[in-house]
Amino acid sequence: MSESPGRRVTVFTASGCHLCEQALAVVHDARARAAFELEVIDIAGDPEREAEFRPLLPVIEIDGVRAFTYFVTVEALLERLKQYGSSPR
Repeated sequence: MSESPGRRVTVFTASGCHLCEQALAVVHDARARAAFELEVIDIAGDPEREAEFRPLLPVIEIDGVRAFTYFVTVEALLERLKQYGSSPR
């Protein structure tokens, strides 16, 4: 397993979102290949987050920086983790 020390991946989701379910599966697959913290946030019931994220779901951030919306692949996520890994935030 390659290391991405200190990386935090945050996935903003909503129940019933099939794209969110697919993105979470990809993130879990990537986590089997690279070390990173994972936070999953359900935006339901939070009007501010609903307004910001609902049109873009799923939203994936790396260390607080938006990295993906709508769609992500394991390879793309791993590549971004390497890029972000060179300059921790």
